[in-house]
Amino acid sequence: MPVGAIPAITGKLRKRLILDLSVALGGGTALGYAYWYGVHVPSVKRRDTFYEKLQSDKQ
Repeated sequence: MPVGAIPAITGKLRKRLILDLSVALGGGTALGYAYWYGVHVPSVKRRDTFYEKLQSDKQ
């Protein structure tokens, strides 16, 4: 290698792309699960108990 030459950057873009995709998919999945089990499931459970109580009061 001649003096002062810049070494070739090989494979950096591919490694960065794999890292970015992994972080994006992993983070998206984690946030999806957090929403589903932290917000959606409890609200559905509250709704279902409300309608069950309403139905039992009706009878």
